[in-house]
Amino acid sequence: MFNKKMIIGVFLLFIMVVSGCGQRNAEPGKKVLILGFDGMDLERTKVMMDAGELPNFAKLRDMGGFSPLATTIPPQSPVAWATFSTGLNPGEHNIFDFLRRDPDTYFPALSMADVKEPKRKLGIGRWSIPLSSPEIKNFREGVPFWKVLSDHGIPVSVLRVPVNFPPDECGHQLSGMGTPDMLGTMGTFSFFTNRPVDKTTETGGRIQEVEIRNNTVEAGIEGPNNPYKKGEVKLTVPFKVYMDPASETIELRLQDQSLFLKRGDWSRWVKVRFEFMPMMNATGIVRFYLKEIEPYFELYMSPINIDPKNPALPVSYPSGYSKELAKEGGPFYTQGIAEDTWALNQKRLDDESFLKQSEIVFEETLRNFHHEWRDFHSGLLISYFSSTDPLQHMFYRYTDPECPGYDAEKAKRYGSVIPDTYKKMDRVLGEVLSAMDKDMTLIVVSDHGFAPFRRAVHVNRWLVEKGYMVLKDPSLQESGEFFDNVDWEKTRAYAIGLNGIYLNMAGREKNGIVQQEEADALKAELIRGLEAVVDPDNGKKMVNKVYRGDQAYSGQYAGNAPDLVVGYTRGYRGSWQTALGAAPKVLVEDNLKAWSGDHCIDPALVPGILLSNKKIMNKTNPSLMDIAPTVLNEFHMAPLPAMTGKDVLE
Repeated sequence: MFNKKMIIGVFLLFIMVVSGCGQRNAEPGKKVLILGFDGMDLERTKVMMDAGELPNFAKLRDMGGFSPLATTIPPQSPVAWATFSTGLNPGEHNIFDFLRRDPDTYFPALSMADVKEPKRKLGIGRWSIPLSSPEIKNFREGVPFWKVLSDHGIPVSVLRVPVNFPPDECGHQLSGMGTPDMLGTMGTFSFFTNRPVDKTTETGGRIQEVEIRNNTVEAGIEGPNNPYKKGEVKLTVPFKVYMDPASETIELRLQDQSLFLKRGDWSRWVKVRFEFMPMMNATGIVRFYLKEIEPYFELYMSPINIDPKNPALPVSYPSGYSKELAKEGGPFYTQGIAEDTWALNQKRLDDESFLKQSEIVFEETLRNFHHEWRDFHSGLLISYFSSTDPLQHMFYRYTDPECPGYDAEKAKRYGSVIPDTYKKMDRVLGEVLSAMDKDMTLIVVSDHGFAPFRRAVHVNRWLVEKGYMVLKDPSLQESGEFFDNVDWEKTRAYAIGLNGIYLNMAGREKNGIVQQEEADALKAELIRGLEAVVDPDNGKKMVNKVYRGDQAYSGQYAGNAPDLVVGYTRGYRGSWQTALGAAPKVLVEDNLKAWSGDHCIDPALVPGILLSNKKIMNKTNPSLMDIAPTVLNEFHMAPLPAMTGKDVLE
C-alpha cells in the first residue's frame, strides 16, 4: 500500500514537526513582539510624548505602561544587550565593555566575538589548505531567553540583536553588533584620494593615495588574507575610475561590474570577489560614496560586508535565512555596527552623506522587519533598530550649545536630526499598533539613554599624576597606545576600555605587583580620589560614582571584570586614548570630534525606557535583567535558575 518514497516522505515530515522546522507555519497562538530602539533616551522620550511629537509612543503608554529601565554597569551597548538577552548580570554573561584586556600582554581585544583561522591545515608548497572550519567564538555566556523558548517548541525570530554573532542556532536569527566585516574588524572603511593626507592620525579606516592620469584612477580594494597561502598574503581586487569633471560624474569598473556615480551620491551594493585559489573564492559587498572630483578626487568605500547571499561567515541561522532576506529585499549591511561613525569622525564622510548612509541602514532594517512581521502568527519576534544610537552620538553637538563642536548655523539644518529620528521610530511603532491583534504582547525597550560628551577624561594621566601608574621614561611625560611607556614593575593600576580600571595584581597580570591583601585599600583609595577629581579648567566634578567590580558583579566570570568601573557625570566621558591604554600629557580636554553624545557614564544618569501594552507593575523598578524572565512568563515558563530578574508586567 505504501511505497518506499511515501514512507520516507512521511518520516521526513514527522522529523520536521518534532524538531521545530517549519516554524513559519505554526498555528496561531501566543505572540510577543519586542522592538529594541538602541539608546532611546528617557527624558527626551517623555518630553516628545508630552508635546504630541510621539503619538504612537504616547498611545502605547496609555494602553499599558511606560517606565524607566535601569541599564547595566557600565551602560555600554554590548554589556546592556547581553543582559537583555540572557537575564544575567555581566559577571554571569562575561561582557563588561566593548573591549577586554589580556592580563598577559595588557593589550585590548574586542569583547564580543572572535574569529580564528582553522587549527588544522595541510601544507603543499606555497599553499596551506584548511582541513577544518574557522573557529568562531561568541564571548557572551549564558542562555538567551529565545533559545529557552525555541527548545520548548515556540517559534522565534531574532533580528540584529547585539552580541549575537555567530547567531544562536534556533528559530530564525540575523546577527547584529559584534558581526565583523570581511577583514575581521568591526568596520574598516577605505578612502581613495590624491589629496595629501596624514595617515598617522587615521582611525577606523585605510587611506589609499592615488594618481590621476588622463582623468583615470587605478586603485585596489584590500581584502582579507588568503587563508590558502602560507604567511599573511593580502588579497587585492583592482578597479578603475573614469572621471568626467565637467558633469561631476565617474564610471567605476570593478571585475565584471560597471556603475556611474555623481558627486554626493551613494552607489548600490557592489559585489567584490576575492580569489583564494582556482575554484575557491569568497564574496563581500561594498557601497561607494563619491565625495569630490575636483580640486581633489575623494572616493569613500564602506567596510567590506559579508555578502548575505553568499556568506563567508555565519550571519544568520539557518544559513539560508540571510539569502532569503536578500533575495526578497536586496543586499543589506551585515556588519554589526553599520553606520560609519568613524568615517564621519575622520571627516571622510560629512554630515549629509552620513545621514544618507544612516537612512540606507534604517530602510534595510525596516525591510527585514517587514519580512518577519507580515508572517508573524505565533511565538516571539524581536527586531532591533540601531538608528537612535549613532545619530545621537554624531549629532548631539547640534542640540547642545555647550558642546565644543556646536555650530549655530549648522544647527539650523541638523538640530532636528535627533528628534526626527525619534519620530521615525514612532512611525515604526505606529505600523505595529495599527496591525496588532488584541492578544499580542508588545514590549518596547532601549538599553540606555544619552548625554552630552563635551570633555574627554584621560584616566591614565590621572593615574600617572597620582603615582598609581609609572612611566619608564618620565621625560616623555606621556605614554602612547597599548601602554608603550609604562613601567609595569612599578605600576599599581591602569585604565583600558571606556569605563574600566584594573589593578596590576600579582598572580593575575603578567607583571603584577599588587598583593591580594593590599587590593581593598587600594580600591578604596582610588575611589576616593576619582570621585573627588574636578576639571582643572572649570572646577566641575567629572566623576559621579565609581563602582567596585567585586560588588557590582557576581557569577563565574566576575573575575574577568574591571576592578573599578568609572561612572562619569553628564558632559564627561573616558577618552578614546584611555580606551586603548594611552596616557596623554593633559588630564582633560575638549571633545572636538563629531561623536558628541554618549552614554558611557554613571548608569544612574542614563536609564533606558520600557513600554508595553500591558500594565507595568507598580514599584518594580524594572531593569534590563527583568526582560528575559518577563518574556518567559508570558509563555508560562519559569526563568532559568541563574536569571535573577523578575516579571514586571501584570
